Amino acid sequence: MKIILCGACGRMGKNVTEAAAERGATIVAGVDIVNAPLTYPLYPSLAEVKEQADVVVDFSSAAGLKEHLDFCLAKKLPIVLAATGFTQDDLTKIDEAAKVIPVFKTGNFSLGINLLQMLAKKAAQILGDDFDVEIVERHHHTKKDAPSGTALMLASSVNEGLGGDKENVYGRHGMVGERKKSEIGIHAVRGGTIVGEHEVMFAGEDEIVTLSHSARSRKVFAVGALRAAQWLIGKPAGLYDMNDLLAQFAN
Repeated sequence: MKIILCGACGRMGKNVTEAAAERGATIVAGVDIVNAPLTYPLYPSLAEVKEQADVVVDFSSAAGLKEHLDFCLAKKLPIVLAATGFTQDDLTKIDEAAKVIPVFKTGNFSLGINLLQMLAKKAAQILGDDFDVEIVERHHHTKKDAPSGTALMLASSVNEGLGGDKENVYGRHGMVGERKKSEIGIHAVRGGTIVGEHEVMFAGEDEIVTLSHSARSRKVFAVGALRAAQWLIGKPAGLYDMNDLLAQFAN
């Protein structure tokens, strides 16, 4: 597998580089506005990359989305989108691109998180409206977007399990009044070097059910992204996520 890696000099870029070497994948070129010594060619923009590749893995930021999608559309390359913080306009661009090329997008590349997502949906289906749902996510102090893409992914799964008519409420401050049954609460904590922690709490009458996941290193996300990239190569145009990848293990 030959990869062009966007965000090559960032924390996740370094983890992907290490994981790729361990798994026999080849990063043929990197893209980053930061210049750092790497074992492969580095470019300030994806448009300048000349090397041939099988897939683009994007761990940069939502700011470069249009440029990266345009490059992949022109080259007919699949792309794994591992950034977060996409706007509604960004999501529309992703949907349009997925009509032409295979696009893999998920809020989190950890196998454990995606299992948590499945369990949260099942818990919501069983516990129903008798339990209030609150989601708490914790990340390092340099994370720019809040809430995390993973928290939103978990909320979406819970909402689906509850029938799809709930609304996300982001934090609470002041005299907000009594909690509504229509709410799914989402709270963001930022501090230190926390890699990523997510907790889904179902609070009912005299009992609480809590599902949680804690990532101890960024390598779990790097390995997940590489698995997604390998799986995506050769797929028809479409928008894919971890549920599609994990479906192969369901039988």
